[in-house]
Amino acid sequence: MQENDIFGSIENVFGEGSVKADNYSALTLAYIGDAFYDIVIRTLMLKDKNRKAQELHKKTSAIVKAESQAELVRRIMNKLTDKERDVYHRGRNAKSPTSAKNASIHDYRIATGFEALIGYLYMSGESGRAMELIKYGLDVTGQGEF
Repeated sequence: MQENDIFGSIENVFGEGSVKADNYSALTLAYIGDAFYDIVIRTLMLKDKNRKAQELHKKTSAIVKAESQAELVRRIMNKLTDKERDVYHRGRNAKSPTSAKNASIHDYRIATGFEALIGYLYMSGESGRAMELIKYGLDVTGQGEF
């Protein structure tokens, strides 16, 4: 676990547990990965200017929606390690009890795989790697211009 890792900081403050990312279902990893991705994007939205909450929400929603995540994933696949690709596939293939609201089922599953990957990296103490992949994906898709 990296020294400045968010997950490690939470464990240090609230008590260390025996949380191992490999012990969680793909949908549980996607649950936490969704939250991590959302906080990264929300934080980036604050970059350089103070905006109205409605504008922040609208811009954030455009980036975190399944369709945008699916495009990001398509562009980062060649940057993933074998383990990361395996985690992504586990998430993509997981049978979700919820359905896509404003996305195709194909994009929704790709986004779930991405969120599972981000959740896995977060829970493995590799938030830096998660952010590296997110940054690369935002840059190559043009979504990183806030």
